[in-house]
Formats: sequence, C-alpha cells, structure tokens
Amino acid sequence: MIEDVSEMTEGYKKALKATLKVSADTELMSAPAYYEMSMNAPTLDSRASCISVIQDELGHGHIAYRLLEDLGEDREELIYEREPHEFRNTYGFDQHLETFAELVSAHGMFDRAGMVLLSDIEANTSYAPWKRALRKVGKEEQFHLRHGETWMRRLVNNSEKTKQRVQDAVDWMFPMGIEWFGMPDGKKHNTDQLDYRIKGKTNDELRQEWMSHTVPLANELDLDVPAHFDDEAEEYVLEYDMPVAFDADNKEWRFDEPIGWDDVLDRWRSRGPANEKYVNMLQSGKLEVKV
Repeated sequence: MIEDVSEMTEGYKKALKATLKVSADTELMSAPAYYEMSMNAPTLDSRASCISVIQDELGHGHIAYRLLEDLGEDREELIYEREPHEFRNTYGFDQHLETFAELVSAHGMFDRAGMVLLSDIEANTSYAPWKRALRKVGKEEQFHLRHGETWMRRLVNNSEKTKQRVQDAVDWMFPMGIEWFGMPDGKKHNTDQLDYRIKGKTNDELRQEWMSHTVPLANELDLDVPAHFDDEAEEYVLEYDMPVAFDADNKEWRFDEPIGWDDVLDRWRSRGPANEKYVNMLQSGKLEVKV
C-alpha cells in the first residue's frame, strides 16, 4: 500500500491524479445537475432526501480534491479557475435533468455506476488514503441508490403517465451508463490504472457489474433496456453495437448510426449541453431558484 507522495513513482502519481480528477469532478458536477429537480420534488420528505444526496456528493468531491492537494494540486484552482470544458466529469452530468423521474432514475442508475467504480477502488486500490476515505462514501452511496430505486418503483406503479416518464429517462440514461465505464478492453491501450493497482477491474468487468444490477431492476419494473443476460455466454450482452451517436439536444441515441470511439472521445471532450451552466452555478456561488 502507498501512503504518501514520497513512495510514488512519477508514473504512479500521474495515473492516480488522473483518476482522482475524474472522480472529484464527477462528484462535484452531480450537485448542480441534481439541484433544480431536487427543488421540484413532490413531497417535503423527498426534497429533504434529494438535498441530502447533493450534500453527500459535495462531500465526496471534497474528499477527492483534498487527496489531490496531497499530490500537489491546488483545490481552489481546480474548482474555481478552470474553464467549463476543462472539467473531467463523466458525460452524464453534462445533461439537463428536466423531470423528477429523470432525477431519481439518475440516482438509481448513475449513482449505481459511481458506486460500482468506487467500490472496486475501495476493494483493490493500492493508495491507502483513498481506500480509507471510500468507506464513508460507499455507505452514503447506498442511501442514494435506495432513494432512487424506491422512487423509480413508486413512479412506475403510480400511473401509466409516471411510468412512461421513468421509461423516457431510462431510454437515454441506460446507454449513457454503458459508456460510463469507458472503452472496451480490446480497444483500450492505456492500462496504467490496472498496472499501478489504482483500480482492480477492467472497463468491461465494471460494465458487467453495473448491468448485473440495472438490467434486473429494469426487468422488475417492466422497463425496456437494450440488454439482456445471455445464458450461453453467461454474461450480459447489449442489443446494439457500441458505440452509437447521441443527439444531446434531444437526449436520443441513434442506434442506426454507429460511430467510432474517437467520435465518443471527441463528444466527451466537447462536453455536453449543460456543462457551462453547471460549472457557472458552482463557480459563481449563486443559485437561481424559480418560484
């Protein structure tokens, strides 16, 4: 186990920094992404729970930025002095969440993706300070998942209208979750995270872990997702060829328009439609609440 910078090679430190920045930015940017619809929650209890999720996410971001300070980074600079396109959060939190159904589906699917990634790091990382910090994070992410999945069930069972809203959310969030874990193992050339034991599982192994939770959940709720478990292969398989084009303005996947991973990377680097808005919300310290 590695305890501090004096024990690291330059290669190890570079790989660790890159992983921590993605984690920190993703936790931070989930807060403004979740904010507006949290304030539109249907009950006071649900609003309080949603705000608690945001508070947790900010705390998780703080942990990762604090660890980056130990590695020589400036936390204030990382949060307040970067341009919006320089943030490295996952692409899902560059999208506008426009309904409460989208919010709780994000809690149930995006937070599941985060938990899959961070649980693997907690179990396998060689960086001891992060391993210890993630014990707290994991317990709080469990709350986010319970909240999201509970409300997904409530909305699905409430009426056809609210069920359709959950289905509409899942239609664009499920493929977004598939992309969350990065390039397939056969196309990924940089293996520093595995070589230095920053994490333990490959991208495809993590993707399978995520689907092992989200596909059964969708089946339980009678929601359509483009994936199923293949008994012969003994793994979850997609019902489309990854990757495909994404219409960010309409939040629609063009399954009949296959693209290359270079196109996906270009989309990620260009950031999504809500990127500037969310970064400005955080950097200005001001939140506009619609009455």
